[in-house]
Amino acid sequence: MPTSEGRAAAEIIETGIGRRDLLRTAAVLGATVGAAGVPIAASAAPRPAPTDQVGSNGQGHGSSGALEILQPGRGRITGDHYLSAHADEVLWGYVPALGATPVMEMRSGRTVTIDALSHEGILEDQGRDPVRYLRGQGVRRGEVLDDAIDVAKNYDRTTRNFDVDGPHVVIGPIYVHGAKKGDVLKVETLSATPRVPYGIVSSRHGKGALPQGPGGTAPAGITLAEVMPPVATDGRATHDPTRYGNVSVFTPVEKHRGRHYGVMDRGRGSVEFPLNPFMGMMGVASAAADSLTAAQVNSVPPTLGGGNIDISLLGPGSTFYLPVFDDGALFYVGDPHLAMGDGEVALTAMEGSLRCTFRLTVCKRGHRGVPSVAFDYPFAENARSWIPIGLSDPNGSIDGQVNDLNIAMRRAVVNALDFLEHDLGMERPTAYAYLSAAADFVVSQVVDKTVGVHGVISKSHFR
Repeated sequence: MPTSEGRAAAEIIETGIGRRDLLRTAAVLGATVGAAGVPIAASAAPRPAPTDQVGSNGQGHGSSGALEILQPGRGRITGDHYLSAHADEVLWGYVPALGATPVMEMRSGRTVTIDALSHEGILEDQGRDPVRYLRGQGVRRGEVLDDAIDVAKNYDRTTRNFDVDGPHVVIGPIYVHGAKKGDVLKVETLSATPRVPYGIVSSRHGKGALPQGPGGTAPAGITLAEVMPPVATDGRATHDPTRYGNVSVFTPVEKHRGRHYGVMDRGRGSVEFPLNPFMGMMGVASAAADSLTAAQVNSVPPTLGGGNIDISLLGPGSTFYLPVFDDGALFYVGDPHLAMGDGEVALTAMEGSLRCTFRLTVCKRGHRGVPSVAFDYPFAENARSWIPIGLSDPNGSIDGQVNDLNIAMRRAVVNALDFLEHDLGMERPTAYAYLSAAADFVVSQVVDKTVGVHGVISKSHFR
C-alpha cells in the first residue's frame, strides 16, 4: 500500500505541478515537518474534520486552550491541499474574474486548508507596515504573521489606490475539476482557527452605517453630529491615508470560563464577547473584466458569485452553495473574521487571520440535497437552519451601487419561498404565512455597498 506521502506526490503529478505545488512536492518527498510535528503537505487521503480547533462556539485548541501563532505552513494542517497568501499571487482589493489563472487545482470532494490573511494592520491608513503598527499595540514581532509582512511590503500585482480598491487580501482562485457553468459549488467549512490572539475593528470616514454623505451632508435619518467617526476628525482632504482620522480598535483575545473572547477597554472596565470565527468572503468568479482592477471585480460588494457576503452563520459546520459561472468554479476566499455582529455597522467585523479547512464539491442539477435556488443565487445552511440570501444589487460595482435594504429583504423572501415550495413541497401561500409566523430575516451587513439580508428557517419546524 502506498504511503500517504506517496499518494500526495502522485496526486500532485496527476493534476499538474505549478510553482506552489512544486514546493509542496519537495515538502512531501522530503518529509518536511511543521512546528507541531505534522507534515506541511497533508496526504491526499480524505481526513475527518478536526475536533480540537476553534469552531462556531469559539473553543480553543490544544490542551491549554491558548491560541498559538499559526505562521504559514506551521502547525496542524488537515486539508488534502494547503494554500497561503503570497504577495505575487493574491489580489489585494479585487476578486478573480472569469478565466483567471488558478493558483491551485483540486478534485471535487477533496479538502483544502487555507491560511486566510486579514487586511487589518496592513492597510495604507495604518501605515502599510504591520510590524510597526502592531508593535504600537503591544504585539511582539513573533506574533506578527510572515504573510502579512510579505503582502504589505511586496505586493505589486496592482497599483494600490486606498480610496478606490477594496481592503481584502483575496486568496485564489482554486480550480475544482468537473465544475461547469450551471453547476453549484458546495463549500463546507470544516474548521476555522484563529492564527493570532488578536483582532482589529475599524471605522473609516464615509463608510459604515453612519457615514458622512456626499458634499458633507448627513445621510437621511441622522444629523452631522451623529456621523461616525465624527466629522471634525475627517482628514480625507489631505489625500494621505495615515491622516484620514480613521479609527481602528485593537482587540486582544482572552480565555475565560473555557471560551475565547474578544476584549475591549471601555474606560471603566472592559466589554468582552465570544469569538465566532468565520470567513466573510467565499466566492467563485462571476464577472468578466478586462483588467485586474475593473470595477466589476472590486472585492467590496457581494455578488451572485458570493464574495464579501458577511453572514455570521457561515462558520464551522455550515455549507455555502454557490452557482458556478466558469469552468473549474474558480473559488476564492478573503476577509477572515474572529467575530461579527449582524449588520457589521461600524464597517468591519473583529477582523483577524484564520486557518480554515473547506471541502469543495461540484454538484450537478438534480444532485440530492442541493437547494434548487442555489443554481441561480447563493444559498446556505447549517445544522439548525436553512439560510436563503438576498442582496440589493448583486451584479458588482457597475454603474454605482443600490444599497436599499428593502430590495435585499424582498429577494431573501422570494428565495425562501422558492426553496420552501420547490424543495420542501409547501404551497406558496402557506409558505408565505409560515415565514411571517416563524422565520427570521436578519440584516447581514449594511456596509458593503451592496447590502444583504438573510433568512433563518429552523429545520426543527419540519417533520
